[in-house]
Amino acid sequence: MKLDNNNHSVFMLHYHLIMCIKYRNKVIDDAISNRLMEMFEKLSPKYNILLDEWNHDADHVHILFRGQPNSEISKFINAYKSASSRLIKKEFPEIRKSLWKEMFWSPSFCLLTTGGATVEIIQQYIQSQGGKDGKQSNKVQTVSKR
Repeated sequence: MKLDNNNHSVFMLHYHLIMCIKYRNKVIDDAISNRLMEMFEKLSPKYNILLDEWNHDADHVHILFRGQPNSEISKFINAYKSASSRLIKKEFPEIRKSLWKEMFWSPSFCLLTTGGATVEIIQQYIQSQGGKDGKQSNKVQTVSKR
């Protein structure tokens, strides 16, 4: 729970979002992941969303974030996917040859609430992604708590 500027309680719900590249094409490297995360952080305040954890593999990203109960999560995800797809293809034109019909994200995504799992368990899961046998091969990007 967090207090807003008027000392009112603002409940934040935790979400685990997984988004894949169209046809799981392997185009995400550290530079692209960092840029995708920057875009997420830039757009998220407009939807009352806070980023907690970010990690990637070559063909998908894992994101742990918080949103208020009235946050329009699906509108945010659609706005993010649209903007990030357009900007990534513009800023990293070399990936176009690895995409199917220049489509960056798969139209579907997986969005889970953290439910009975603690936030720490979800963070550990996200941190363990990207390597074989649960060994981390990508740099983990933990966002400072807000």
